[in-house]
Amino acid sequence: MLEFDIQDADLQPDQWRQELMDPACGGYVSFEGWVRDNNEGQRVLRLEYQAYAALALKEGRRILDEAQQKFPISHAKCVHRVGALDIGGMAVWVGVSGGHRDECFRACRYIIDEVKHRVPVWKKEHYVGGDSGWVNCEACAGEH
Repeated sequence: MLEFDIQDADLQPDQWRQELMDPACGGYVSFEGWVRDNNEGQRVLRLEYQAYAALALKEGRRILDEAQQKFPISHAKCVHRVGALDIGGMAVWVGVSGGHRDECFRACRYIIDEVKHRVPVWKKEHYVGGDSGWVNCEACAGEH
């Protein structure tokens, strides 16, 4: 099973961990990305995520396929949140299962790094002083 999804509700990783369980797998690794209260010296109140969903789903699935080709894993799932998130909210989750821990660790790292770099999901930070700003979104920079 390889699955990439975007959702606008709170992420529920316990259910997804169960989906990745397989008696042929001896390793499981997951990553959770949380909203932190600061970025580059600014105090952050909350975030908003937006995505170009059709392209994000296609590119996300491509990344999971690549991970399975590069590392001998059995299953991988990644879910990215869109919408408003408070501090501590989970923005992204990646889970991988396979025969051994090393390939699971390496595949999980590959997936999150590629998702952050290639998938069209953008975040807008809202700061304590009332300002806000898009992060890593040149097309969004003019919007406030």
